[in-house]
Amino acid sequence: MSVWLPTAPCTPHNCAGHTGPVRGRLQASALLVAGCAFVFVGAVCFPAVLLLGRAPRDRLIRWWAYGVVRAFGVRVRVIGRPLPPAGKAQPGALVVANHISWLDIPLVAAVLPGRMLAKSEIRRWPVLGALAALGGTLFVERDRLRALPTTVRGIAGALRGGSRVVVFPEGSTWCGRGTGGRFRPAAFQAALDAHVDVRPVRITYRTARPDEPAAGAAAFVGEDPLTASLWRVVTAAGLTAEIRVLPPIPAGTTPGRRALARAAQTAVASDSAKRSAESVHH
Repeated sequence: MSVWLPTAPCTPHNCAGHTGPVRGRLQASALLVAGCAFVFVGAVCFPAVLLLGRAPRDRLIRWWAYGVVRAFGVRVRVIGRPLPPAGKAQPGALVVANHISWLDIPLVAAVLPGRMLAKSEIRRWPVLGALAALGGTLFVERDRLRALPTTVRGIAGALRGGSRVVVFPEGSTWCGRGTGGRFRPAAFQAALDAHVDVRPVRITYRTARPDEPAAGAAAFVGEDPLTASLWRVVTAAGLTAEIRVLPPIPAGTTPGRRALARAAQTAVASDSAKRSAESVHH
């Protein structure tokens, strides 16, 4: 097992489930078809979107990613200021978030679109692998420790070029209970090398009851089949995906990558991060 291949104790049997209100099979099936259709349309149109300039491309990606989450029947709540005011330059930034579900990817893209760091196996997936590569995804060979320095250099190069790079530094999905996994420090070295800020993001899933976490319905952990996870999501009534964009950690404020990783992990896990008053609920 390498630093890129950590494991979580979460399993589908113990962690993934929903005990709240559920939708009927007909409504859930309609949402499943709608969500998959929205993903398919985005995949078909994606090469054309890449021909656009950065600003319109980001707007379309954000709209499509938000639409994917909503099409599967999940509401979206955004807290914090994700983007600088219009007209200001947007320098590169390392966006880091906790990892619970496949929903995390479109959820982050709906707020802070950027180049994803993904496992190299995705590059070999039919159609989606080619689209991911075309979209600038950075691939990491998680089972080859020797490839790590090359990956870090690639991330740093993208950051210097003004790209946002989105990383889930826990290295695996967790069910959302407890503190989650430790943030691995490798990607944070790239932020230090490129002298860019780290933008921590906290992801939480809730039911119709505002104070009741619902990570089990959204969790995609262990050997869980994607089809089972999709069905849990569309059948869970009142599911809300909440994304909190936390204050950036400026480059150079920590002595090294491990300290920077700890600072980001503390920000994401901290209860004080939940007290932001500014929110938009869709």
